[in-house]
Amino acid sequence: MKATASGLRAHMPRVQSISHALARAFPTPTLLMPPAAGIDISDGSIKWLSLTSSGNEFRVHTFGELPLAPGIVESGLIRDVAALGDALQSIKHELHGISCAHAALPEEAAYVFSMQVPLDTPRQQVLRMIEFGFEDRVPIPPSAAVYDFNRIEPGVSEEINVVVFPRDIAEAYVEAFKLGGITLLSLEIEARSIARAVSSGESDEPITLLVDFGRERTGFAVLKRGFPIFTSTVQAGGEHMTRALTGKASMTAQEAEHFKNEIGLTAVPGKASPGIEAVSGTASALADEVARHYHYWDTRRNEHGDRVTPVGRVLLVGGSSNLKGLDEYIAGRIQAPTEVGDVWQHVTSYDGYIPPINKRHSLQYATAIGLALRGLTSEASV
Repeated sequence: MKATASGLRAHMPRVQSISHALARAFPTPTLLMPPAAGIDISDGSIKWLSLTSSGNEFRVHTFGELPLAPGIVESGLIRDVAALGDALQSIKHELHGISCAHAALPEEAAYVFSMQVPLDTPRQQVLRMIEFGFEDRVPIPPSAAVYDFNRIEPGVSEEINVVVFPRDIAEAYVEAFKLGGITLLSLEIEARSIARAVSSGESDEPITLLVDFGRERTGFAVLKRGFPIFTSTVQAGGEHMTRALTGKASMTAQEAEHFKNEIGLTAVPGKASPGIEAVSGTASALADEVARHYHYWDTRRNEHGDRVTPVGRVLLVGGSSNLKGLDEYIAGRIQAPTEVGDVWQHVTSYDGYIPPINKRHSLQYATAIGLALRGLTSEASV
């Protein structure tokens, strides 16, 4: 089901971009920014989380998850705008007085790339340069897209990251929030939201291959200073392991979850385990994809023919990243540092406050946390 074009125009006047849409139409000082929740919509659920300031840190104000009926959202595309609007309306009272939100768009439909522009090029001129490059980079015309860029770092020229998204898909998200009675402040791709939570954004941070290992799919993004400059998605997720455990290993769903989190890929020497055999197939397939993306970027060249900076580390997020031993398994396959991301690093130091979502469960909230941080940090207008 497709939302009308008037939905986007009425809700976000003069939209030209994804990540700067409302902020640039109505510039608002950070201190006057209305409280907003981060709302993460996937095929199977809606997750939300909001934060409040407490000194130099933040506290979780509210969070939760609502399952979505099959068919409402498929591969990130909204098939039933009215039904999603009803679901958003049903969680509105769970936001505890918050009526605004930042939301993420699915990476499956996005076109993400980096390019070089002359130093100090005015914004409107950069947008025209992006439009000029559509024919070579994006298989849709500018009139059918929403797009924007972020300035990554200057050099002889300035590197920017560009995100292009089909306008009709973005309009469907805007229409659903309008029907749900929630004021949508911004849209951005999931990788940018997650990066806001797990990346330092500093110039000395290594190029990072972000792996969002979810239930049914896995998203890959190459991050430079917290900005995605490449994204990709494969249909492989932790649910494949669960089905294998409940089938081949005859476990219950609860037993399967316990096995993944507590045993996973850590085999007991000398003992055969049908559970390990069941999860190793999916883990091996995921590691193959990580290695493929890692080595692809390692040999990539930019538009000038120069080799790009290789990936320096792999960062795992997503609920299925809780698979015991997965980080060591991938690190061994690609011979590169691999770790599970800390989604709370920009929220709290843990000294005087422990978030109400445990470490394992919080990996499922990486996108929502990153969205909630938008508007609360110095990067509010990004």
